[in-house]
Amino acid sequence: MTAPPTQRERLKAIIGGSTGNLVEWYDWYAYAAFTLYFAPHFFPSQDRTAQLLSAAGIFAVGFLMRPIGAWLMGVYADRHGRKSGLTLSVALMCAGSLLIAVTPGYETIGVAAPLLLVLARLMQGLSIGGEYGASATYLSEMAGRNRRGFFSSFQYVTLIAGQLVAICVLLLLQATLSEAQLDAWGWRIPFFIGGALAVVVFWLRRGLAETQSFAVAKAEGAPESGFVELITKHPRETLTVMLLTAGGTIAFYAYSIYMQKFLVNTSGLSREAASQINAVTLFVFMLLQPVAGALSDRIGRKPLMIGFGVMGVICTYPIFATLAVTKDPVVAGLLVMAGLVIVTGYTSINAVVKAELFPAHIRALGVALPYALANTMFGGTAELVALWFKQAGMEQAFYIYVSVMIAISLVVYVRMKDTAKTSLIRED
Repeated sequence: MTAPPTQRERLKAIIGGSTGNLVEWYDWYAYAAFTLYFAPHFFPSQDRTAQLLSAAGIFAVGFLMRPIGAWLMGVYADRHGRKSGLTLSVALMCAGSLLIAVTPGYETIGVAAPLLLVLARLMQGLSIGGEYGASATYLSEMAGRNRRGFFSSFQYVTLIAGQLVAICVLLLLQATLSEAQLDAWGWRIPFFIGGALAVVVFWLRRGLAETQSFAVAKAEGAPESGFVELITKHPRETLTVMLLTAGGTIAFYAYSIYMQKFLVNTSGLSREAASQINAVTLFVFMLLQPVAGALSDRIGRKPLMIGFGVMGVICTYPIFATLAVTKDPVVAGLLVMAGLVIVTGYTSINAVVKAELFPAHIRALGVALPYALANTMFGGTAELVALWFKQAGMEQAFYIYVSVMIAISLVVYVRMKDTAKTSLIRED
């Protein structure tokens, strides 16, 4: 593929790539959405916070494999094509979901139950580590020069949609199954669904077109992608990706993944109310992504990131402190939505900003590895840190922690160039 794709070809590739991305992230987030139900099966305890802390620990363990997956599959996608990397990642995700679905509880097989849960999350972490870099690169390269922010925003649209679908499956099961049925075996259903959908996506991705950027880099005989090439030739860009991700990823996980637990465990709302709030706010959040992405095509990427940084530093503590004492679900929903609107300044354009920093021959690795490292250190541990502070009686320290990390990223946003004007994606 050496000629630029037509608009029809672009749309087909972006829809195909996005659909697979949605299923990948559904599988990843199903774990978080159903933690309140399956945690007692794997971690017997009378203390709900202790159970959630154990489950959050394994959620964080899954993130340990993300840098390894980003490294291995980032190199694979740079050397063998974005399509090949996307296909491999969804196969691993399928295997991990099915393993969670069939693993017996602690009462049946003892310590082997949480160990198998760890194994499944390690497989999924390996998969998602490669998925982000491959999909962000694929969507950014397939989008046209003038609409790159808009089309690449669908990387986060489908990421959020995957989380939203997981929440909707939870709401559906809550409406159709009794509490006892959902606690006993109903929580396994979403993992069976995820495994089945991943099989469909595997075949879908095999038919995707390769990007022009990859074809040109191969034809020109560009250097091979690899870890040494990344850190010796692109150290500044690598560090920039890590630091611009740190504040954004912890804010995203605080307002989305952890929020469901926070509303139940701190605010005192019911599990059903927390799930409904999560579903509604995430749906609106999803719709905001292409709007903000299109805005970045007109005014640049930098103003949106700075807006997120400034508002995130100012508003995070007041939002969480007010949520902690809020009993009204409507007020809680509006506060959560306010936080997610702020985070949109990062989520809508973070994929294209990272892709625009690197040349084609090392783009997938450059996007994936430093992002995965930042996610492992900050995103994957967000719940763990929050619950640890709560258990220690210092829950407000988590609000400060999130604010400080956003402030660090803000410094990077202010100092970096606007990638919309300096993009290294040469092909239109």
